[in-house]
Amino acid sequence: MHIKLIQTGKTHFKFVDSGFEEFTKRLKHYCKLENILIELPSKLKSTDINLIKKNEGELLLKKIQSTDFVVLLDEKGKEFNSIEFASNIQKLQLHYATIVFVIGGAYGFSKEVYERANSTISLSKMTFSHQLIRLIFIEQLYRAFTILKGEPYHHE
Repeated sequence: MHIKLIQTGKTHFKFVDSGFEEFTKRLKHYCKLENILIELPSKLKSTDINLIKKNEGELLLKKIQSTDFVVLLDEKGKEFNSIEFASNIQKLQLHYATIVFVIGGAYGFSKEVYERANSTISLSKMTFSHQLIRLIFIEQLYRAFTILKGEPYHHE
């Protein structure tokens, strides 16, 4: 299975980077993970939130293929517990070669990105910074694969 994780913006937290690297290494046993970082070139930076979302969206959409199943991590998306999330991944694996999970920037997604998405999920009713969510999500992705393999990482 091929999973793309598209993230907007860098993180400024070393602990997030080291945790992300740890779970990326662990995931190699279960899937091919492609981590894509989208950063606005300085010439596109703006103080206009809608312009930021538009520019990020254009860069993001260039990284997505027409056959990809696209899942946005969005506070208004569907919530899953870890077992339900694992089951959802298992179902998607049967129908799609590539699943793309997208973590938006600080201001969320453009209208065009929402229109391209096949699904939206929420990791919590709480709002997290886009920097922290990458660590939380990668751990949940790892947890999902260990659940599917029946490995002892997840406890009920």
